[in-house]
Amino acid sequence: MSEEKLNEELQEDTEVAVEVESGSKTPEETIDNEEQGEEVERDLEKELAEAQQEIADLRDKMLRAAAENENFKKRVERERLASLKYAGETIFKEILPVVDNLERALGQGVVEGVPAEKNLAALLEGVQLTLKRLVATLEKFDVKTIESVGKPFDPKHQDAMTMAESDSVPANHVLTEFEKGYSYKDRLLRPAKVVVSSGKNEEKTKE
Repeated sequence: MSEEKLNEELQEDTEVAVEVESGSKTPEETIDNEEQGEEVERDLEKELAEAQQEIADLRDKMLRAAAENENFKKRVERERLASLKYAGETIFKEILPVVDNLERALGQGVVEGVPAEKNLAALLEGVQLTLKRLVATLEKFDVKTIESVGKPFDPKHQDAMTMAESDSVPANHVLTEFEKGYSYKDRLLRPAKVVVSSGKNEEKTKE
């Protein structure tokens, strides 16, 4: 075989190889690759949107939790201050019956028309001193008596036990007390139990 003939065959083989290589991808395969690329891009955009939404939800939950925690701390602080302010309320409620008993003892010890014996006088003096000291102690801790007798009836501070006629005390005013009322700082500790005047007897007034 001549050298020219050999060169021609080599050139033909090279051209065939180039044609085969250039035609290895069909148009369908190219379209499929483009569609796959678009689908991957859409998936990434979807994942990004979901991640952003999740971040927004977490941020909202975090803000809500922070607000609830702040409100909880404020409520606890208010309750703590109220507890400190009224810490002695229960104790003073226990002391009040002692005051009542002392007042009753004084009332029963004073009998008009009967000479007071020395032991009774000493007892009364001791009771008076005890009551005075106890009342002073209560006032020291801002426990004060609610003035009721002769005052207009106030259901916020007084409990009406009954009503009675009176020529001297106007209607709907406190005539007498069964038990005194007490306040502790700016809070009602115990309402007064009172008798409320119903005013003058109209029939007696007409006569």
